[in-house]
Parts: sequence; C-alpha cells; structure tokens
Amino acid sequence: MSGEVAAGTVTQPSRRGLTIGLLICVVAIAFEAMAVLTAMPAAAKDLGDVDLYAWAFTAFGLAQTFAIVAAGQFSDRVGPKAPMMVGFVVFAIGLVLAGSAPTMPLLLLGRFVQGLGGGTMNLAVMVLVARVFDEQERARMLTGFSAAWMGPSFLGPPIAAWLTENMSWHWVFWSVLPLLLFAGALILRPLLRAELPPHENVAVNRRQLWSAALVALGAMGLQLAGQRIEWWSVAWLAGGLALLWFGLPALLPAGFRIGGRGLDAVIGTRAAISAGYAGAQSFLPLMLVQAEGFSLQNAGIFITTGSVGWMAGAWLQSRPWLRLRRDLIIIVGAGSLAVGLVAIAIAAWLPGRLVPLTIAGWVLAGLGMGLAVASTSLAVMQLSAPVEIGRNTSSLQVGEALGGGIGAGLAGTMFVLGTSQANPTLGFGGLLTLMAMLSLFGLAAAVRVGEVENHSVSL
Repeated sequence: MSGEVAAGTVTQPSRRGLTIGLLICVVAIAFEAMAVLTAMPAAAKDLGDVDLYAWAFTAFGLAQTFAIVAAGQFSDRVGPKAPMMVGFVVFAIGLVLAGSAPTMPLLLLGRFVQGLGGGTMNLAVMVLVARVFDEQERARMLTGFSAAWMGPSFLGPPIAAWLTENMSWHWVFWSVLPLLLFAGALILRPLLRAELPPHENVAVNRRQLWSAALVALGAMGLQLAGQRIEWWSVAWLAGGLALLWFGLPALLPAGFRIGGRGLDAVIGTRAAISAGYAGAQSFLPLMLVQAEGFSLQNAGIFITTGSVGWMAGAWLQSRPWLRLRRDLIIIVGAGSLAVGLVAIAIAAWLPGRLVPLTIAGWVLAGLGMGLAVASTSLAVMQLSAPVEIGRNTSSLQVGEALGGGIGAGLAGTMFVLGTSQANPTLGFGGLLTLMAMLSLFGLAAAVRVGEVENHSVSL
C-alpha cells in the first residue's frame, strides 16, 4: 500500500488520536500480561490446584489461537473496525471474570475469555497498522508498540507485586480496566470515522474457523497428555496430534512447508521462539520464588531485566544506521534467545549458585525477542500482497499463539514430572532445558528465511 493511499483513509487529526489510542491499548494488554506473570505464584498459593498453574497461560494462548484466525477472516471480509471493538469488550469481560474468580477453574475461564478478546484485538491492531500507515510509518508504529509493551514490562511486575502483597492478586486484573476503557475512548471516534472498506470478493472461510478450533483442541490434548502420565496420556497425545495434523494446514499460507523458506520460515521462526520464550517466562517467577527463595517483589524486578533486553532489541532493529538485512536481524535475534535460554537452563540445574547467569541469560533472551518479533512482523508485511496481509498476519500470530501455548504446556508437563517426584530442580531444570531446545529450532528456521530488505527508520 502506498503512503498516499494509507494517508487518505484516515484524516490526520484522527490518525493522531488512533495512534495514541492504539499505543495505550497495547500498554493495557502488556500490563495485564506482565502483571499476571508476577501475580500467578500468589494466586496459585491462594486458590490451590498448583498442578493447573500452566493452564493459566495456555488457556489464554489457546483461546487466542482461535480468535486470531476469526479476526483475520473478518478483518479481510468486513474491515478491522468491528473486530477491534468486539475484542475490547470481550477482553474487558475476561478481566472481570478473572478479577472476581474464587477458584482456580474460574480464574482459568477468565484467562480463556481474555485470550479470545486479546487475540481479536492483536490481529485487528496489526491490520489497522497495515491499512492506515505506509511502509515507513509501519516500522515506527511497531517500534512504538514495542515501547508501549516495554513500559509495563518495567512497571507491571513491581506494581503487580505491590497490589498482590498489600491488597490481593485479584486487583491485578481489576487495575487494567480503567486503562483499557481510556484506550477505547480514544480509539472509538477515529475508528468509526475511518474509511477502511473491506477487500472485495473476500468470503469467510468456514474451514479455517473449524480448523482453528481443531488446532486449539489439539494443543489442549497435548497438554492433557502431559498433565498426568498414565495410559490415558497416550490417547490424549494421539488425539492432540491428529487434530493438529488436520487443522493446521488451513491456517497457514497455501503450500506451507515445515523447513520451507521465505514466508514459511518466518512463521516457523516466530512459532518456535515464542514457544521457548513463553514456556520459560511462565515458570521463571515460580522458580525464583520456590527454588531461589526470592520474594514476590524481587521476582517481579527480575522479570523486568528481560524487558530491558527486549526494549534494546526493538529499538536496535528500527535504527536507520543498522545496515543488516531484515532476515539477518531475525537470525541474530533467534540466536540471542537461544544463548540466553541455554544459560538460564544451566543455572536452573544449580539453584542458588548461578543467579547472575540467570539474569544475564534473561537479558539476552529479551534482546533476541526484541530483535526477532518486530522483524518477523515486518517481514510478513513485506512478503505479502496487500489483500493477503490480514490472512498472513493471522498465520504469523497463530504460529506465535500456538507456539506459546504449546511451550507453556510442555513446560507445565516437565514441572508436573518434577513435582510428582518431589524434585523441583528436575522440574525447573528440565523445563528450561526443553525451552532452550525449542529456541534452537527457531534459530534453524531463521537461517532459511532468505533475503528480506530492511526499511527501518528512526522514530
């Protein structure tokens, strides 16, 4: 899309309001995500059912997988405005459910509803960026989104720890609602006035919607297989793999091949690095509290060290003086993540002895994600025809959400194995070793992306 076309779809004052509103929207989503990481150890202690701990993250990710596909379909069919508004409402309902949850199953229900709303919003935001802004502005917006994500990454954990210790972990969810409503108020008017007509001759693909549901159920089956190691686990595993086998092809670009190049490799990279990072991030606060003896406040501060690296990577990938091609930036990012997670895995096997290595590893992991996440999003936009941006962005985000859900589920399986043998070192060391291995798969995919030019500009 040319800059002239993009600028003509929304008036300049409305573009400013829309930009600010979208950034605050990302802040709200990011605060909730980072705050939940810090609050979950306290929630698990309060509600019990610690064996369901991983589901607090996979429930969000699996719901997000379906929502991303549905929002991608309807963004191409009717435009991104309606999905954006629906996502706002559903996400807010999820916050209310989680904030008032008296039991772990009800908390998981709230997280599931949040995943539906968050996935819809995330996809609609990316389509809005592609439809409203030109190529150079997109890089600025993605860097702005990274900055909007990183602010809560610095402040979210300590605020969540303070709320949890002085009030209740429930307030971590309630505190997001005012920020979300403020973002909605800023976005609503320019969004309603925006001229963003749907693409012509684009029909809703019901097969893809069913496939998204099958994929989410398949990922759930894989996690159930690892929740309790018994004969039924074989059935859950076989069923989960079968559902993924039948469901995934319809959600990926036509002709997608594992180990393929170009767009296939970009999507594969995003899925694998998201799996490794999400699984590690989900259990790091719990490991720090249980195995390293950290307070909840100090565990929250630790999480922010990864945010420092992520922000540095997101800033670096957008610099005009960075002459690396976009595909090389993706490779460097995936490599940095792999090195960081390997370092953390080594430290996890020796609790109390290598905490500085854990910190350094988490900074490197964040740096790698900052480089790779924005770069894979930009690479998909550059490798897609305008009419396919919604569809291919949906595939990218499906890969991210599914990867994150599977990564957290695999981490949960290793944690359950460790706790079932009263061996937390095995649980945490095993799960982090597995996450490091997943990140290496991401690096292997990254080297197959092929040449993608870098059009980054400074803010």
